[in-house]
This record gives sequence, structure tokens and C-alpha cells, in this order.
Amino acid sequence: MSTRVLVADDSSFMRTIIVDVLHELGVTEITQVADGREAAQAFRQGNIDLVILDWEMPHMSGVGVTKAIRETGADIPIVMVTGVGMKKEHVVTAVHAGATDYLLKPFEPSTLRKKLLKYCTIDTPDAVPA
Repeated sequence: MSTRVLVADDSSFMRTIIVDVLHELGVTEITQVADGREAAQAFRQGNIDLVILDWEMPHMSGVGVTKAIRETGADIPIVMVTGVGMKKEHVVTAVHAGATDYLLKPFEPSTLRKKLLKYCTIDTPDAVPA
């Protein structure tokens, strides 16, 4: 079974990049949302194995979504995607909230791919890890 992924970012460009890399890894079950409130709702509605969150989103931050997910008792990987101005304190805050990993923008698709390979179950013959 393929990993079911929730991608939450208010930038459609960033969602496209992330989804393209997930498709390259053979992940086909992807839910995309554009704000934090939608992310928390999508998590509650779906059977999600991995969450990729932007740090700063409308209606609820990535940290807020992370806390909401952890409050459900879910122990799934959460990767926080953060901007260049990210301070060390932000990473600490994200980890304390329950984020499993983080990725700094801008990033190369190959960097994202390597990070996601830790958490994605690849089960399609065409998926080629790079």
C-alpha cells in the first residue's frame, strides 16, 4: 500500500513541487490543502500516513496543525517546510510541537526526495528513488 500524504501549503507553486516529487516516488494518495484549518480538518477526515506542512499558513500555522495532530494521539511523521529566514528557535518550536523533521526553502527536489524516502512506502515498479 502506498503512503497517504497530506500536503498543506498556501503556495500552489510549493504544493506542485512537493506533489511532483511524491509522484516520482510512486505516491498517488495525496490530499492538498492551502491553509492550516483545512489541514487539520483533512487530517481528521482522512487516513493519513505522512503530513508535509508549511510553517506559515492562513487560519492556523504549521505548528498549530502539528499540535492538533499530536493531540489526537497520532504518531505519524510530520515534515515542517520553512522559509529561508527560519531561526533555530523556530526549528526547536516545531520539534517541541511534534514535528518529526523539517526542510528549509528554497530546496532542490532531490533534497525533498531524500527526506521523503525516510517516510514513504514505495510500492510501484516505476518509482525510482534518486
